[in-house]
Amino acid sequence: MTISWNTSISLALLALIGAGCSPRLSSRFCTPADLALPSSYDQVKPQKQLKRDPCNNYQSYIPDTLHLDHTPIKYIRVNVHWVNSSDKLSNYDGEEAIKFTKGLMHAVNYDLAKNAKMLLPRRNTTPVIPTQYRMVLTGRPGEPADEGIYFHYDDEVCYYIHKGKNANLFDRRVIQRYGIQLDTVLNIFIMPHHPDSVVSSTYLPGGVGVALGSAVKMAGPYENPRLTYWDFRGVLNHEIGHIYSLSHTWAYNDGCDDTPLHPQDCFGPHDRPGCDTLVSNNFMDYAAVQNAWTPCQIGKIHQRMATANSKTRAFLQPNWCQLHEDRHIYVKDSVTWTGHKDLEGHLTIEPGAVLTIRCRVALPADAKITVKPGGKLVLDNCRLYNDCGDVWQGIEIQTLGKLSAKIEAVGQPVIEHALNTLQ
Repeated sequence: MTISWNTSISLALLALIGAGCSPRLSSRFCTPADLALPSSYDQVKPQKQLKRDPCNNYQSYIPDTLHLDHTPIKYIRVNVHWVNSSDKLSNYDGEEAIKFTKGLMHAVNYDLAKNAKMLLPRRNTTPVIPTQYRMVLTGRPGEPADEGIYFHYDDEVCYYIHKGKNANLFDRRVIQRYGIQLDTVLNIFIMPHHPDSVVSSTYLPGGVGVALGSAVKMAGPYENPRLTYWDFRGVLNHEIGHIYSLSHTWAYNDGCDDTPLHPQDCFGPHDRPGCDTLVSNNFMDYAAVQNAWTPCQIGKIHQRMATANSKTRAFLQPNWCQLHEDRHIYVKDSVTWTGHKDLEGHLTIEPGAVLTIRCRVALPADAKITVKPGGKLVLDNCRLYNDCGDVWQGIEIQTLGKLSAKIEAVGQPVIEHALNTLQ
C-alpha cells in the first residue's frame, strides 16, 4: 500500500496527539542555524538556472487557477479628464460626464471580471482564466470630495484628431497641462473629435484612443450619442493593455502563441463573406467586441505589474503595504513560485505542504510566514522583504513533539525588513 506524503504527515500528527502524553505545539522564529542544506537538491543547478531566470518569464505570472489566491487582484489607479472647448459645447460636461465616467469604469471592470472565450482560431481550446486586475477611480489623497473626475475648458488643446495631416493623437500638451498625479495615477483624457474633421466624409469620429506612457487619450463618446459607455469599454481596456506592454495581435508577432495572426479586415461578422469565422474578440484587436484576454496576455500584464520601480507598477494601488487578515494564504500542497509576488496577508505552509520561492516576495507590514510541523519552505535564491518601508515579523517555525517544520536554503536567499530577522 502506498501512502502519500500528506497522508503520512497527517497520520504522524494523529499519533502524536493520541499519545498518552500529548506533545505541545511550540513556535519560534527562524535563525540562520535553521537553514538546512537540501538533502536532495543539486546546489550547482540553481546557479546555472539563473541564466534562464524564471522571474523574467511571462509564463511565471499567468495566474494559477488551482491557487488563485496566490495572485491577488491588482487595482490600477485611474482618473478621468473631460476636455472641452471654452464654450462647453464640444464635449460632455457636469453630471452627464460623471455618470458616463462611472458607467465606463463599471463596464471595463465587468469585462475584466468575466473574460470571454477567444473566437480565434476557430474551435480553439485556449483556456479562459481570470485576469486578476481591475480599474479604480482615484482622487487626490486628503481630498474626500475628489472622485478622480476633472473638467478642463481649453480651445487650444481640447480636440483629438486621429488621422490626416493635422493628426495630433501623439500631442502631449493636454497631459502636460492638466495631468494630475501622473507619477501614481494613470490619467485618461476623453476629448472631442475636431469639428472640422467630423464634417469630412473621409473622417470617422468613432471610438479611438492612444496610449502615451503615463496617460491615455481617447475620443468618440460625444460624437456618438446613440452609444453608451458599454460601447467604449473595449477602447479603454485596449489602450491600457498597451500601457502594460501588450501589442496588437495581427500583422506581426506580438510574443504570444495564443493570439493568432489573422487578416485585420473583419471588424464585425458581416463585413464581408467569411468574416463570420474570421472576426476576433481579443481586447488587443480592432473589432466590434473586445472582451477576451489570453493566458499569455494576462501573464505579460502581471509581469509588467511586478517589475520593481517601473512607471506602470507605480499606478497600482499598493494593497501589499498593509496587512489584510482576510487575505491569508494557506499552502496545502506542493507549490513553486517562479514569479514575483506581492502578498496582502499572512502566509502559512500547512503540514505536508512544500512551498518553493524562487523570486522576490513582498510581505505587508506585520505579516509573518508560518511553517507548520511537517511543512517545508524552500528559499531558492529568493528575496523576502517589505516593499513599503515597514517591517514584517519573519518566518515562524512550529514544532509538535519530534515533528518540526523545515526550511531549506538554496544559493543565497535574502531576507530584509524582518523584525525577527535571519541576518
